[in-house]
Amino acid sequence: MTSTATPLAPIPLSLVETDLDEAARRLGESFARTGFAVVEGHDIPRPVIEAALAEIRAFFARPLPEKMAAHVQGQGGARGYTPFGVETAKGSDLFDLKEFYHVGRELPEGHRYRPFMPPNIWPQGQPAFRGAALALFDALEAAGLRILRAIAVHLGLAPDFFADPVAEGNSVLRLLHYPPVPQDAPNLRAGAHEDINVITLLLGAEEAGLQLLTRQGEWVDVTAPEGALVVNVGDMLERQTGGLLRSTTHRVVNPAPGRRHLPRYSTPFFLHFRPDWLIRPLAPNPAMPPITANDFLLQRLREIRLL
Repeated sequence: MTSTATPLAPIPLSLVETDLDEAARRLGESFARTGFAVVEGHDIPRPVIEAALAEIRAFFARPLPEKMAAHVQGQGGARGYTPFGVETAKGSDLFDLKEFYHVGRELPEGHRYRPFMPPNIWPQGQPAFRGAALALFDALEAAGLRILRAIAVHLGLAPDFFADPVAEGNSVLRLLHYPPVPQDAPNLRAGAHEDINVITLLLGAEEAGLQLLTRQGEWVDVTAPEGALVVNVGDMLERQTGGLLRSTTHRVVNPAPGRRHLPRYSTPFFLHFRPDWLIRPLAPNPAMPPITANDFLLQRLREIRLL
């Protein structure tokens, strides 16, 4: 059963600066209830968003051979282009109906995390792509750091608890294209899954489709006001908190028949810990032994067939 109602009331991100305890309470309650929250007033400039969207629309409209020039084998899609029909939700035999482009943190040569975080790949013939993508990366990361301050307070920790674990984290901006969907497609645009990372920040997409699975087993449409951010808990944060905050299953369903000819673009930002951070649950949990963020990431990438 699917409901069109959303249980997510928008939370002003400005509360992090004006009333951190209230921000912690409201975000914590939303995450505890659904694993998701909607945040407004995130201060990401609209021109930054529009510039990135213009570049990804232009890139995905290019012929496949040109897109494949930005694809690297053996990296698990860490950087550059991943073609249609590759990523598959854990436990599913049907690939997702999407293609995407990954942009990561820019690191200098010789940096200690270079073995874990490869250099970015930039498409030829789009000189504005790099600047547009990195500007959106930086803006979403800044919003994510503010949200993590509230999450830390909700957990009874110091506001800056997550500052060190995510400093120079292996975060990724995913530039996503869901092409038009065939009328008889058994696949979904994105099958039911949980995110690997700490938190995910998603700017609203033009086409609907995002749904979360409630604790009662009901699929609920996730809607947000124009310009708001949808934020969800990832598996790394669930593990770090020993299950106090839970990563929620979600999916992107196919549109109604009358809208299947329309593409969908979105720009999820996967905020990660730094590769060598030891994810040790705050509350001891024998089912969640300590593991480094990089080892956890590799384990999950194998499960979704990117490695």
